[in-house]
Amino acid sequence: MGIVVEPIELDAETLQGFDRYVLAAEAVMADTAVQATGFLWSGAKPERTQQLRKGTVLAEYWDGGRSPLAVAQGLIHDWVGAIFVPDRTVKQVVALIQDYPNHKNIYKPEVIESGVVSRNGDSFQIYLRLLKKKIITVVLDTYHDVLYAWPTLNRGSCTSHSTQIQEVEHAGTPKEITSPPDKGYGFLWRLYSYWRFEETEGGVVVECRAISLSRDVPSGLGWAINPIVRNLPKESLIHTLEATRNGLVKLS
Repeated sequence: MGIVVEPIELDAETLQGFDRYVLAAEAVMADTAVQATGFLWSGAKPERTQQLRKGTVLAEYWDGGRSPLAVAQGLIHDWVGAIFVPDRTVKQVVALIQDYPNHKNIYKPEVIESGVVSRNGDSFQIYLRLLKKKIITVVLDTYHDVLYAWPTLNRGSCTSHSTQIQEVEHAGTPKEITSPPDKGYGFLWRLYSYWRFEETEGGVVVECRAISLSRDVPSGLGWAINPIVRNLPKESLIHTLEATRNGLVKLS
């Protein structure tokens, strides 16, 4: 049986709710970015540090939540995760992540195409074509403003804000069609990522907090839409962290 999901348009009230949430979250992040303690989410609990040292990929809702936050006609997903990579440095992590033309190889199959639109020092504008596949396959053309900062010699951070996300139908074929921004099926309206890196004894801790906005779940289609809008944010975060670690491990 086919799945019929009606296209929708991002509602102004939904976007306002997301913007308010991000503003509050970024205010807290700005405080912890300059603190001697509290820079790393994983450092707040000894058991997290122990798990990282054992090679575990940590991923959970921010502040221990159990579900996305409903806002108007959308859902806000706020996930945070971390990995530990032995015998690597912050500079090596940043060099890997800044290799945007190579993201299509580092982060495949989720990243299909990638590149740098422009660069000015530690500020980038990048392009990523993303593949989201779970029951339904969705291809997205996404553009992001990315800024790197260096709080201390052994710490780094990266903030990435999506500036445009467009759904692509019949991707890679002569019939390819790109929807206008903020119109389509709404599986990903916004994606903001916040990376932190810290060199510690024996290696480097890499963390990523991903705050995204999607549509809500249409009545009667929960069985089809829930796996996409509720499960994919976590799965994408874990894949990103694992791919980052794999890329760093392969460095000579």
